[in-house]
Amino acid sequence: MQQLATATFGGGCFWCIDAAFRRVRGIESVSSGYTGGHTDNPTYQTICQGDTGHAEVVQLTFNPERISFELLLEMFFTLHDPTQLNKQGNDIGTQYRSVVFYHDQSQQQQTMSFIERLQASLDNKIVTEVSPISTFYPAEQYHQDYYEQNPNQGYCSVLIAPKLAKFAQRFESMLKA
Repeated sequence: MQQLATATFGGGCFWCIDAAFRRVRGIESVSSGYTGGHTDNPTYQTICQGDTGHAEVVQLTFNPERISFELLLEMFFTLHDPTQLNKQGNDIGTQYRSVVFYHDQSQQQQTMSFIERLQASLDNKIVTEVSPISTFYPAEQYHQDYYEQNPNQGYCSVLIAPKLAKFAQRFESMLKA
């Protein structure tokens, strides 16, 4: 039986991150949700108020024999701007922060090394938080695979579709057929 691993990333609205990672070979499951906060059982409505401390995240279960955590980091940092503090584009608030929630010391070390290497190529400072995973709360069902369910919705067609096209071009060899 294959050993699966878990990764948890927050990079703005989870709809885009979710949509991209669902297309990647070696990823067994994707769940949009909330973590990193201080209240139990948060909902989309409560986290959008900005005082629960949670981030919108995507939690992946992946096969490390088919895709490395390092490649997942590269994909994640391609999908958002890690130099924007507590926002991505027009999505503003701590729930939209750039964050990697690590599941073990190896993920923590790989993330810190990746950020250090990436920082060398950027003018602006990377503000991505690197924190241990806390309780993950799956988002409401309508947030799961949101892009596939609503490709013509304005946010999806204007903001997510172009990011997915760029992502597909860069990582074409890693995408599901």
